[in-house]
Amino acid sequence: MNSYDIVVVGGGMVGAATAIGFAQQGMRVAVIEGFAPQAFEKTQPMDIRVSAISQASVDLLDSLGAWDAIENMRVCTYKRLETWEHPECRTRFDAASLELPRLGYIVENRLIQLGLWAQFERYDNIELLCPEKLDTIEFGETNTVVLQSGLRLSAKWVVGADGANSAVRQQAGIGITAWDYRQHCMLINVETELPQQDITWQQFLPSGPRSFLPLASLTEEGKEVGQGSLVWYDKPSRIKQLSAMSPEKLRAEVLSHFPAELGDIKVLQSGSFPLTRRHAQRYAQNNCILVGDSAHTINPLAGQGVNLGFKDVAALISLTKEQGELTDSVARSYEVKRRGDNLIMQSGMDFFYKTFSNDLGPLKFVRNAALKLAENSGPIKNQVLKYALGL
Repeated sequence: MNSYDIVVVGGGMVGAATAIGFAQQGMRVAVIEGFAPQAFEKTQPMDIRVSAISQASVDLLDSLGAWDAIENMRVCTYKRLETWEHPECRTRFDAASLELPRLGYIVENRLIQLGLWAQFERYDNIELLCPEKLDTIEFGETNTVVLQSGLRLSAKWVVGADGANSAVRQQAGIGITAWDYRQHCMLINVETELPQQDITWQQFLPSGPRSFLPLASLTEEGKEVGQGSLVWYDKPSRIKQLSAMSPEKLRAEVLSHFPAELGDIKVLQSGSFPLTRRHAQRYAQNNCILVGDSAHTINPLAGQGVNLGFKDVAALISLTKEQGELTDSVARSYEVKRRGDNLIMQSGMDFFYKTFSNDLGPLKFVRNAALKLAENSGPIKNQVLKYALGL
């Protein structure tokens, strides 16, 4: 039986970051992952799954040695953010107000994972087992992790970084609080007639928000072509209808339902998924610790999901470093440090979602007035922006 200090189940963005963080402290780590990410080629179309990466997340990725590799593939910076319901009642955020060069980056999830996986080779105390999947965990003073291949691993701690339907969480006997938003989210990658942009925006509608995220530009025949990721929230039946459309029909629907500042577009590809909220009732039990989506999922309204996961990683590896090892005390401190912050962000996103998801006249007036007030709130607006950026 192979013996490790820590077995990380899930080699996605958050799991890979966790593994490297522990390896930097000299621990022997095994990473279990079912699928290797596709290698990067500059000619590849942009992936559907992208994240808005905050400066705090960039700092973590840089400390793990991965950011340069990610940035050298393809990223898109954004400097401005706008949100509104009525076009004349907007809240605007700008990097210049905080004397920052940018608010963040839009990056394909796969490229973040690839940048982290490239670092595995630097550590002889990280062993990547892929393709492999968790079968069962036998709990004891030292846990035994049994893989579907029959391979058995022993480790004092198991980290669950295996997503919203975490098998680690379920096997550790950790319950969740969850509900379905009764909405689906459609992601649509488009080529834009407008040149490359540095802004991400979101318009609230009773049926759900419509958002734009800038993507890295294309180069066609020596000319740069702007790209963007559109996010369309709506009832499952409506998203199903949109998903069945041809690119030309979907383009017509987008142009008739998105705000005019989008300009003309060409649909490149699309995909959809349901919206649910989950929060683990505990972050640690039976020498298993949950990070990222295994511990909490959030309405993707502000693109904060992966940033919260990276905050989990930063807290866990920092507390472990202070203690000198991963202990029960560290696990308890980690939960105390992260649960409140994750809950605040979940609740904040739910507040926005529920507040804007109806068509009552008086409430529309109040929420648009609130957005107008927020636009002119000065230092308060900057503090909100700093919190969202992890500064």
